[in-house]
Amino acid sequence: MEKVLITGGAGFIGFHLSKKLLENNYFVVAIDNMNDYYDVDLKKARLDILKEYKNFSFYKIDISNKSDLLDLFADNKFDIVINLAAQAGVRYSIDHPDSYIFSNIVGFFNILECCRIYPVKHLLFASSSSIYGKNNSIPYKTNDNVDKPVSLYAATKKSDELMAYAYSNLYNIKVTALRFFSVYGPYGRPDMAYFSFTNNIINNKEIKLFNNGDMYRDFTYVLDVVEAVYRLLDKIPLKDGLGVYYKVYNIGNNNPVKISYLVEILEKELGKKANIKYLPMQPGEVYQTYADISEIKKDISFVPNTSIEDGLHQFVKWYEEFYKER
Repeated sequence: MEKVLITGGAGFIGFHLSKKLLENNYFVVAIDNMNDYYDVDLKKARLDILKEYKNFSFYKIDISNKSDLLDLFADNKFDIVINLAAQAGVRYSIDHPDSYIFSNIVGFFNILECCRIYPVKHLLFASSSSIYGKNNSIPYKTNDNVDKPVSLYAATKKSDELMAYAYSNLYNIKVTALRFFSVYGPYGRPDMAYFSFTNNIINNKEIKLFNNGDMYRDFTYVLDVVEAVYRLLDKIPLKDGLGVYYKVYNIGNNNPVKISYLVEILEKELGKKANIKYLPMQPGEVYQTYADISEIKKDISFVPNTSIEDGLHQFVKWYEEFYKER
């Protein structure tokens, strides 16, 4: 039974990925700092489900604490490490930049150091579609230039990719970077648009549509994302043209959705009209995200199969069941 470390294990993607691995007989060690960036009770609810599995263990650890991480690696022989822990959110990075440096830069550096000192078969880590910035080349390809981030969050993810490449080059660590595109679904993050829109529509609160709702996101259902990552676990990167074991993949739906249409679907699912306030584009935001997934399709035959209509139906169903008792 292979042992996998998942950082950010109480998080949205971390929860669903842990569940997938546990059901497929991996031993999962999850860590999370359980911060209050959003509702901690939601994180605890995810953990309560995972703790029902005998092949699961959890530690409250912040990846920015190198000493705790080193102790964890010393006590375990990890075959695979999946780093999902990060301070997320574009707008939050404008007002709270320090947390992004501690978690996304210092924390990821500590993960790399641990993988150097205690070698693993494969390190996979979460990057982000935000890394493409105001890229005019549509759809976004993994070999596009990503040197012009428009938010600190995006800059930290670009930094992670650079550090990972350097460590792979120096220490032959096999590394795969995962550029996630607007992941959504049950047990999702309350700070994300589809979640906050749902909450506000139900509670008769105003929702804000930036750029007057004329923005597009390549929304990707969480179980499609999990399936892609699961298939990549044993897809060890081959050496690139410079002899480095490093690979980048886009994990997206390959089908951008207009934000105003997202609201229309939610209105239909909830049976209520939204109270919409239209606003101009916000700093750090981009007009469109759109993933080219030709590489991941070729390498692991990954094709997302959840439409935005079906995915939001599943999310609303979960939301109504989860919060009716809270």
